[in-house]
Amino acid sequence: MRVLVTGGSGFIGAQLVHRILALHPTWQVCNLDALTYAADPHAHDKAGPNYRFEHGAVQDPAAVERAWGSGIDLVFHLAAESHVDRSLTHGGLFLESNIGGTQVLLERAARSPVKHFIQVSTDEVYGDLPTGAPPCTEHAPLAPSNPYAASKAAGDLLAWAHARSFGVPVSVTRCTNNYGPTQHGEKLIPSVLRRILAGQDIQLYGDGLQSRDWIHVQDHVDALLHVSTLRPGKTWHISAEMEYTNRDLCALILKSVGRSLAITPGPDRLGHDRRYALDPSALKATGWAPAIPWASGLDDCVQRIARHLHEPPDAP
Repeated sequence: MRVLVTGGSGFIGAQLVHRILALHPTWQVCNLDALTYAADPHAHDKAGPNYRFEHGAVQDPAAVERAWGSGIDLVFHLAAESHVDRSLTHGGLFLESNIGGTQVLLERAARSPVKHFIQVSTDEVYGDLPTGAPPCTEHAPLAPSNPYAASKAAGDLLAWAHARSFGVPVSVTRCTNNYGPTQHGEKLIPSVLRRILAGQDIQLYGDGLQSRDWIHVQDHVDALLHVSTLRPGKTWHISAEMEYTNRDLCALILKSVGRSLAITPGPDRLGHDRRYALDPSALKATGWAPAIPWASGLDDCVQRIARHLHEPPDAP
């Protein structure tokens, strides 16, 4: 099996590459990554001979062509600009990567048929979910609230358009918030932990009652591999059904490291969605289920990040 993982040096992509090589040592894996600020250039220093790295952006047809080589059977498209705050100030970068890059990949897949093209997306494409409402199913309407979410929704629609027009065997996965010990420091858990270890109070966006659905990154990548074994043509939700407010999550992190600090409100993010939650029952019915318990997974994540945080936090 010849596999292309875009964004394979990023947080989720690196875990996916590691998992593929561990479970399928005879598969040939190419990682196409632009190595932007959030990537780990050393994530695969110890990878074996069946791993190949191609430095380049997905929106660059020449880079995609180099990564494609003599052919690809399976595509996991994870490469994306993904930080919402950055999308509010640098929206053009998100359009170039998340829309333009997806288009380039799909055009290449249409010219050289693949067995499965998996478009890795996000729960944010659905926008706000009212408090008390049931989690979104795969049939919920798209209603993105920020440039990041809008660019991901556009990429999903492009994938389905190429499935219809050119017969590209597409599946779309939409996952909830990921966490894990190698997550970039701009994300919620490592950024909060950095402040805690520096003895600084935690200031949240708004009142901190925004609710998010969390899953360990290892459960996410196992779900992606499971989807690759299913028939293309559907959207799948990936969730561990662990929903917490940002305030409650911060309290759990404080408990994990044995600290007591204030959690205070602050200015809110523009267009901040109040709640995301996904219903994963369709994927579970095919035999997948998350394996990492929330309590032990979060505690392990916090402790491992804490051991690697040496630099002082940025000034507030």
